[in-house]
Amino acid sequence: MTESAVVVGLRASGRPAFSRGHLAGRFGLVGEDLFPRGARGRQARQTWPIEEEPGAGRPVAVGDTRPSPEERRPLVAAGHAHGATVLAHWFPPDPAGSPRREALRAARARVPDAGVRATSGRPRRPTRAAGFDAVHAVRRDGRGGREIHPTA
Repeated sequence: MTESAVVVGLRASGRPAFSRGHLAGRFGLVGEDLFPRGARGRQARQTWPIEEEPGAGRPVAVGDTRPSPEERRPLVAAGHAHGATVLAHWFPPDPAGSPRREALRAARARVPDAGVRATSGRPRRPTRAAGFDAVHAVRRDGRGGREIHPTA
């Protein structure tokens, strides 16, 4: 069965690095971090692969902040509509670490502090009740790597 994955976390949580390091071999990757700055139609660009790729038998992973269940719902529904198992990889908020890591980005890639703060209080953990077939929490292991834990 084909899989779709939604990688959920705040800016500077490590979503793109995790996706490239852990998902790239199994999934086609899409997400706002991969689009040119100023690209139009970001939502449609991210939803399209979830709608098209699983139907063609190709797994896809979408990485984005997607802080609320309402923002994730179209991706979950599109994956299920094509018979895909829909996974969530959740990066629990790190209110102190995310702004520090964001400040280390090149100026062109950096989101203003106000943008980081605007989403910092909004993330809600993805759940099976919201339609995900499995939810995994991804945390830093303190040694530069990640620990991935299934959640209830």
